[in-house]
Amino acid sequence: MNRRPDLSIATWRKSSYSDGGDNNCVEVADDFPGIIPVRDSKAAPTGAALVFPDTAWTTFVQALRKDTP
Repeated sequence: MNRRPDLSIATWRKSSYSDGGDNNCVEVADDFPGIIPVRDSKAAPTGAALVFPDTAWTTFVQALRKDTP
């Protein structure tokens, strides 16, 4: 069984944490149940993506929000 998601069909969106800057281009794809693919579209838009379990991503985002003034 192949456990790698087919990211060629991903719909990528710029993370709100990229704050619109030209040099900060973190993109995420929301259309994969149970996982969140993340990539750096500025440095490598067709390169590898990191894939996180959705629970780990949620914990990460919640921690960021707690640290945001």
